[in-house]
Amino acid sequence: MTGVESPAYVPGHGLLKGRTAVVTAAAGAGIGGATARRFLEEGARVLISDAHARRLKEYEAELAGEFEGVSALACDVTDEAQVQALFDAAVRQHGRLDIVVNNAGLGGTSDLVDMTDEQWSRVLDVTLNGTFRCTRAALRLLKRQEGGGVIVNNASVVGWRAQAGQAHYAAAKAGVMALTRCAALEAAAFGVRVNAVSPSLAMHPHLVKVTTPELLEELTAREAFGRYAEPWEVANVIVFLASDYSSYMTGEAVSVSSQHA
Repeated sequence: MTGVESPAYVPGHGLLKGRTAVVTAAAGAGIGGATARRFLEEGARVLISDAHARRLKEYEAELAGEFEGVSALACDVTDEAQVQALFDAAVRQHGRLDIVVNNAGLGGTSDLVDMTDEQWSRVLDVTLNGTFRCTRAALRLLKRQEGGGVIVNNASVVGWRAQAGQAHYAAAKAGVMALTRCAALEAAAFGVRVNAVSPSLAMHPHLVKVTTPELLEELTAREAFGRYAEPWEVANVIVFLASDYSSYMTGEAVSVSSQHA
């Protein structure tokens, strides 16, 4: 199958003008970094975070050379104190919080018969528990302020469909979807929307390093367009969910792929 070429990059339209956002796992590469850039292009102030402090500072410097309103704070989402410090910093710097993108996640490939307790627990702690910690911290802030807010979680199509060697990651991402739905029902009472995106294959340099050419070819062949998504294509959907264009959407997991079932 011949892949369809990636579309032209879409310019910003001020959809998030004046809003403050926190984006986790946003140290440059991948969906988090692309989301931070897209948010800045749409007029938001953005606090980026990542567990990799050096890469985070490098990306902050890159973005600051192009945009105003960007700052960074290292955060390991498995550490409750660091999570709380991240959200405290957003309010301290900008006076309020409007948007949270929970992008932090950890993958890996291992058959169940070979998977260790540590492998299972580590993937779930970063991917599911980290999303829980950040969602909880965000809701505690958003509940107290006027104007509500938006949370967008990064799930995955493997939360719907099976893939060999991905039991821990699939379980974590299915949990993110369930967490999203439950949080949305609770948060609606105080004007907060909670949704998720579910990408399949969005490639970036770090992912290429840990993916064999054979697996990449197999995964790409499954896609309707015969190519992987650009990270900014997923970020565009996150912008939509964070904006007023999705004002009546909550509790949804939006597939950014043809493989949602």
